[in-house]
Amino acid sequence: MGEIDVPEIKFAVHMNRIETSASAMMSQRAREMKAEGVDVIPLSSGQPDFPTPGHIIEAANAAALRGETKYTTISGSVELKDAVIEKFKRENGLDYSRDEIIIGNGSKQVIYNAIVAGTGKGDEVILPAPFYVAYIDMIKFVGGVPVPVACGLDQDFKITPEQLDAAITPRTKWLLLNSPNNPTGVVYEAEELKLIAEVLLRHEHVSVIMDDIYEHITFDGVKFATITNVEPALRDRTVIANGVSKAYAMTGWRVGFGAAPAGMVKQMTKLQSLVTSGASSVGQAAAIAALNGPKNFIRERAKSFEARRDLVVSMINQTTGLSCQVPKGAFYVYPSCANLIGKTTPEGKVIQNDRDFVSYLLETENVATVHGDAYGVSPHFRISYASSTEELLEACTRIQRACAALK
Repeated sequence: MGEIDVPEIKFAVHMNRIETSASAMMSQRAREMKAEGVDVIPLSSGQPDFPTPGHIIEAANAAALRGETKYTTISGSVELKDAVIEKFKRENGLDYSRDEIIIGNGSKQVIYNAIVAGTGKGDEVILPAPFYVAYIDMIKFVGGVPVPVACGLDQDFKITPEQLDAAITPRTKWLLLNSPNNPTGVVYEAEELKLIAEVLLRHEHVSVIMDDIYEHITFDGVKFATITNVEPALRDRTVIANGVSKAYAMTGWRVGFGAAPAGMVKQMTKLQSLVTSGASSVGQAAAIAALNGPKNFIRERAKSFEARRDLVVSMINQTTGLSCQVPKGAFYVYPSCANLIGKTTPEGKVIQNDRDFVSYLLETENVATVHGDAYGVSPHFRISYASSTEELLEACTRIQRACAALK
């Protein structure tokens, strides 16, 4: 009797709109190489190398031992919502009620919930580029139209009020702003946000998603601000996404939080009820300890990131063919490799774009970075310096050697 030919499951056409995150793919490749015994240095992941503080882990353990291992309310526990409300009041001078707060499985889910709940087919979303890789595919997935606005090095990778005004059309639904920024590390300071807010006040149909996940990682005395700090009139048109992943070194705990008008939170919660339900109960207990507990270590770790930034920027700017600005926040640099495009590798391959360049670094020196094309502005590449000083020294030395070998 012959074998039965069973047809494969056919995937939906809308899956063709999206791609896997470039940074996730590069990080996965680096993990695979490490597993194979390759001496790879991964500078591709947006993950602090610091451990989660002990008091946070202890709080999670205590919650588990108390039996707090059941489902929570879909939009988050009352206790964590109250901790988030206090955080916004204490750190940002913003007042929210419980029905204006949502807890998600990471800040990325909060952003996704907002985009899916608030974006219809054909609605436009303005993205200052460079932008975080996931944004554009979230928008495409729901049938929205990403409107990238190129913001080059000559303007410090920031959108200008004039660019924003020119990009707005009757179909514009959102401006999606990330500060401190991934991948560039630039920070929109209060004065700059004020000018952006003035444009938005003239266009009442445009709302804002603020991705504030790197809020506590700023350098050189720069003070963080979110758009509702500088223009309270935008409060009811703004979704703020944040979380504990970066400042508290809790990426794997998967707890984010958001603030938005109650009606928007209701719709975001409806979506979340279908996809994931609530975030981990134990993770939420850990997040409560993070938000309500000691904060001294946050500035200490930010100082460490600042020292690493200085090291990486110095070594990259001493590298043949590369140049790098000095970012004011997050833990990324976004060097230009424009002067290396057209160069030839020792194996005779021409570097035609930033994808070729990061592949060359990985193949020849086992250094994993991410190509700038994924973030909307080329020819650049992203380096995460959330690694030890020793690893960064070695990685930058390898990058210098690879660049010097190009002809």
